[in-house]
Formats: sequence, C-alpha cells, structure tokens
Amino acid sequence: MEKYYKINKARWNELVAIHAQSEEYDLESFIAGNNSLHKEELDILGNVKGKSLLHLQCHFGLDTISWERLGAKATGVDFSETAIELAREITKRIGVATEFVCSNIYDLPNIHEEQYDIVFTSYGVLCWLQDIGKWAEIIAHYLKPGGVFLLVEAHPSMWIFDDESEELRVKYNYWHSDEPISWEENGSYADESATLTNKKSYEWQHTVSDVLNGLIKAGLVIQEVREYPHLPWKYIKKAEKGEDGNWRIPGDPLPQLWSVEAVKRAQAVGNYT
Repeated sequence: MEKYYKINKARWNELVAIHAQSEEYDLESFIAGNNSLHKEELDILGNVKGKSLLHLQCHFGLDTISWERLGAKATGVDFSETAIELAREITKRIGVATEFVCSNIYDLPNIHEEQYDIVFTSYGVLCWLQDIGKWAEIIAHYLKPGGVFLLVEAHPSMWIFDDESEELRVKYNYWHSDEPISWEENGSYADESATLTNKKSYEWQHTVSDVLNGLIKAGLVIQEVREYPHLPWKYIKKAEKGEDGNWRIPGDPLPQLWSVEAVKRAQAVGNYT
C-alpha cells in the first residue's frame, strides 16, 4: 500500500498551491473571517465551544480553523507536508491556536497521544483509505469515553455513476476491493483547468455497510445516519445548483450525501493496538 499512498501524496502536495489560489477555497475571504463549514456538520455537532476536536484528513485546515473560530480546541491531521505547512501559515496569519499534525491516518497513533471530545472528517475523504476497519479503530482510539464521531461524506452509491455522462449511467462497482481504482488526469474539483505533473492517483470504494460495521466493530455506537439529496459540489453532469449553493439531481432520485454520527461508550477504551 505504501506505493499507492506515496503517489497520492505527491498529487495532493501539488494540489495545495492550486487549491489555495482557487475560487473554490477563496482563501482571502476565509482569512478575512468566512467560515468554511457546511450546514450539515454545524447542525449535527451544534455548540462546540470548549470541546477538543480532532479533524482527520484536513487538507490545509480551513475547516479545522473554522471549528477553532467557533470555540473548539481543534487539531488537524493530513498526510501532505505541503498542506500542513500552509495550514500552519494560515493559523499564524489569522492568529488562532489551531494545531496541525502531518501524518498518514494509519501512522498517527505512533506520533500523537491525545484523546478528544469530537473526531470529525468530511467530504471526499474515505476514497483515499484502503482499510476502513483500521480507520474506525483509530477513531475509537482518539475519542474520549462519551466522545462523538462525525462523518459527512458523498454517499457511497454516488461513486458507481459515470461522472462524464449526461445521464445516470452506472460505470463502477459498488463493492469494496483491496485493489484500488487508478486514475490519471489533470485538474481537480477546485480547478478543472489545472495542469499537473502528478496526474496519477489511486482510490478505494467503501460501501455503507463497510463504514457502519467498521465503526460498530471498533466499539462505537451509531447514533444517527442521515441521507441528503444534494452535494456541495457538482458530480453528476445533469445536477443543478440551487439557491443554497448545493447541487441536486432533478427529481432527487437518490442520496448524494450522507452523515454518520457515532458515540464511544462511556465505559469503553479504544481497541486500537
């Protein structure tokens, strides 16, 4: 797996500068005070003031810093050295106390020793992880007893569709495979016109049951699963942008986004080893 992660990291390191200059991230407006979080995670987690929060796969930390601005004591984690370097620069520029750790998720317990009231991850994160069971164990490891985990992510059913088709056409397998899907392309979701040196990447599909069973087996209690008809970005070509800025497929035929809220039992200890 090391080869896959090395190639993915090279691409994400290159994407940092592209994303930082993009309208999608609008970095200057963020620095001026904008909050980058979406309604879904804000509604579910509610008041985070005074709570410790670990944000996994944070990119260059805008959501992490947004939680800090809302009163949390936030720590962001990402495997891209370039992303973490920029996150720390933004933190200094804004003058907040957000902390950042550069690590692959699976290696994090070897270098970071804390527990948190909240573990959070969102939007385009799961496809970069091969082992969801181990991911769930690490989440449990970092949660305090009674702590809350929240995932907000594109619905697993979305990834079966051809994103280049004008219609809802099935192209990819829904089921997880240990062998990743390989891509080689320019551009990114934040700048489709970007030309990249690191064009190759690897992704893994994970089903609803993969995610839920992984969290359950790690000792977490599922509190609520929500499904939404929209995405904050355009994936299906026929999707239309609404007044709220989200993209919906006409007729709302299927969920595009979902969230999973889980809690660590008060008597439990993380079973990550």
